[in-house]
Amino acid sequence: MNRYPLWKYVLIVTVILTGCLYALPNLFGQDPALQVTTADGNPPDERTRARIVDLLADRNVPVEAAELRDGQFLLRLPDLDAQMRAADEVELALGRDHTVALNLASATPEWLRGLGGRPMYLGLDLRGGVHFLMEVDMDTVLEQTVGRYTDEFRRLLRDDGIRHQGIQSQETGVSVRFASEADADRALSLLLPEYPELDFDVEVTEDPAGARLVATLTDEELAEVRNFAIQQNITTLRNRVDELGVAEPVIQRQGAERIVVQLPGVQDTARAKDIIGATATLEFRMVDQDNFPFFGDADSTVPPGTELFPERDGGYVLLEREIIITGDEITDASSGLDTRTGQPEVNIRLSGAGGSRMNRITGARVGDHMAVLFKETELQARRVGDEVIREQVEVEEVINVARIQEQLGNRFRITGLESSQEARNLSLLLRAGSLAAPMQIIEERTIGPSLGQQNIDQGIAAVLMGFALVVLFMGVYYRVFGLLANLALVTNLVLIVAALSALQATLTLPGIAGIVLTVGMAVDANVLIFERIREELRNGSSAQQAIEAGYGKALSTIADANITTLIAAIVLFAFGTGPIKGFAVTLSIGLVSSMFTAILGTRALVNLIYGGRRGARLAI
Repeated sequence: MNRYPLWKYVLIVTVILTGCLYALPNLFGQDPALQVTTADGNPPDERTRARIVDLLADRNVPVEAAELRDGQFLLRLPDLDAQMRAADEVELALGRDHTVALNLASATPEWLRGLGGRPMYLGLDLRGGVHFLMEVDMDTVLEQTVGRYTDEFRRLLRDDGIRHQGIQSQETGVSVRFASEADADRALSLLLPEYPELDFDVEVTEDPAGARLVATLTDEELAEVRNFAIQQNITTLRNRVDELGVAEPVIQRQGAERIVVQLPGVQDTARAKDIIGATATLEFRMVDQDNFPFFGDADSTVPPGTELFPERDGGYVLLEREIIITGDEITDASSGLDTRTGQPEVNIRLSGAGGSRMNRITGARVGDHMAVLFKETELQARRVGDEVIREQVEVEEVINVARIQEQLGNRFRITGLESSQEARNLSLLLRAGSLAAPMQIIEERTIGPSLGQQNIDQGIAAVLMGFALVVLFMGVYYRVFGLLANLALVTNLVLIVAALSALQATLTLPGIAGIVLTVGMAVDANVLIFERIREELRNGSSAQQAIEAGYGKALSTIADANITTLIAAIVLFAFGTGPIKGFAVTLSIGLVSSMFTAILGTRALVNLIYGGRRGARLAI
């Protein structure tokens, strides 16, 4: 007699019901949504939320639901057009104090979410995710490069005692004026060995005995500077995406000045926009001590050699033009709390060159004030007539001013931050690496299938047709046993989807290929078992003996085939990247679930139907 103990039936039923439960969220789909957060990452207060809802109602933008979910304020819209209109209106009304991002919100019921049910992520080649097209400001790249040469020329000439009458930055080089041609020649002999990538030329001016030294970046150096800026920004973006934990991201260069960032399956798009879209850079500068504190306003006249910047907490501060260090010289940063005051802080570690400059300058200015200048380039919404347009705006503000208590070195800290969330965000930007040049998001969208909806529809139709033909063949050729195999096949797909959902994995086209392969192997396992049963029946075995022999003797063959394939999948996952890992994950899950359904699942059904019947005639 072929019977399972009760615990095996309970195990099988529990696994199948759990699989159905965790696969269920994928049936509810996603709604176009708008996600609104404050600058520090928290949801807006109740008054602001009510203001947003009233604003959209006045603008005739339909809102299906407004809710707080997972610490985010979410507005569900009926379609993509309403989503875009709502984003323009809300961003225009709230300004830069809030982050407004497009999103696809899961429509899973709250009770199912409470049980841990989440839909699996779909890659951009299927459906869902965020697409950013970012443009690198190459003019700023050249300006920063020329500015660095200008500062270095000034320092080298001063240290060597060579007098000059002024240094000017040009579009692609530096010009230095001297009182005599002899001074220009001395400067040339000093700078030429240090900067072989520059073309130097000494020109005699109209002034009596005057001369000018012109250093110009070569074409090769210009191309290298631009290429380096793109590559460093791509590396920085990859580090930031790794911090976000996005699966299988796409970050690649497009053309000479643009970078494409695709984040498949991302849920917290507001957080992604804050981190990916941030073009923040830091500058450490000395405060003008003769005018500190500064009591003027934005229109006040400032002394030569200084610049006026607003403070984050209000008011203005005068800073010296010379930059001590910038964000690209920060090698590590971590957020924490000051052990004495309990206030948030960011602990910073500098590179060797940056630490040396910080040590040299602060050693001579102990007792003076140093400021941290935060610069960010962003697109701000503005209404022109009935249309909302976005324009690029550079936001500059001093986030910290502190007295230098002692000579600083490679390690120091930034205090005076508003919240722990701000400290974490700032440390993330610094730890991930600074951008070689500012970037702005020129295109942002939540996208569907990149292969086109028509291709997706045709692909689904082909899969369904193939699945139907397999089901029809198994049912006709193996009769009742074929129907049991079909039921196991459907259960196998449900368990794969449930596992992907529970693991919050991202399903892409290579992942679907892995699923198709496991479906074929699951059918293959049943074919091996059923053919073994038919062979036993032809040899004169009874129905019960044939069932026992079929499942028992075919098990080793099935296990060998699946285990060797599983080893290959593990190797692919260990050494592959991106889509290869997606293929390996779905293949591994499918192999385990197919063995469960093809061996335990169908055996349980066969036992229930035929296990208690002596002399039964098998419909196979």
